[in-house]
Amino acid sequence: MGNIVWLASYPKSGNTWLRAFIANLIADRPVPVPLAELPKYGALEADPELYSRVAGRPSIELDFDQLCALRPAVHAAIAEAAPRTVFVKTHSMAGVLEGVPLHTPQVTAGAVYVVRNPLDAAISMAHHFAIGTDEAIDYLGNERSATENSELFVTEFLGSWSQHVKSWADLESPRILVVRYEDLLEKPAKTFSKLARLIGLGNDRKRIERAIRHASFASLAAMERRDGFVEVPIKGKHFFRAGRANQWRDLLTRDQIARLVDRHRVQMARFRYIPAGY
Repeated sequence: MGNIVWLASYPKSGNTWLRAFIANLIADRPVPVPLAELPKYGALEADPELYSRVAGRPSIELDFDQLCALRPAVHAAIAEAAPRTVFVKTHSMAGVLEGVPLHTPQVTAGAVYVVRNPLDAAISMAHHFAIGTDEAIDYLGNERSATENSELFVTEFLGSWSQHVKSWADLESPRILVVRYEDLLEKPAKTFSKLARLIGLGNDRKRIERAIRHASFASLAAMERRDGFVEVPIKGKHFFRAGRANQWRDLLTRDQIARLVDRHRVQMARFRYIPAGY
């Protein structure tokens, strides 16, 4: 068994929130861990430097197939560089693409998957990438969706929101923890404690409560306003924008809601996301 625990999610579904909680839980400081220090407590599967190092040339010059072929070597390098368990952020769906596993089994110890209501994820994605809401809805429904290959991150293959959720939630293993974004908001102590137990730090209630406070939306947003955050894709945008559930009630039209429910009904029902009347 390997030593990588994947922190997985569809984009704009709470992944960075998980990373911040884990960093604060491990650090156990009287003040929050700064955003700039999050990389000290984990790795990014889409870090261009890792792919450039393995390829021997800039990752921005590589096409999708070339990046995909490099993944096992990149994952092995992440695992080898870590003396113990390492948490690695990923937005890729689970599975195999072009004959290559998107997450290398030989170096994998487990995973935490956070799922968010696509009605809210579409809104958050539209703001984050400065696209229209209808375009975001189409993106969530596209089975060939993938992120761009840029100087900030290499391409990650997403598939549709439903494909992504099913690929991770269907994995049957005691080493896979699936949590809802909404439960992190509504029942933080109970839900974050599950994550703490997975990494062997679940018996210290005060430590968990402090990590939850330090990784709260208000804390993260305040640090971003003060220090900035390198993972913001568009200058002038805020990474931590709202941090709440059910924005869709005020911001989506009935037609937009219906389009998302019709496209993702099975997985939405699985996680209790279908609104009354749809």
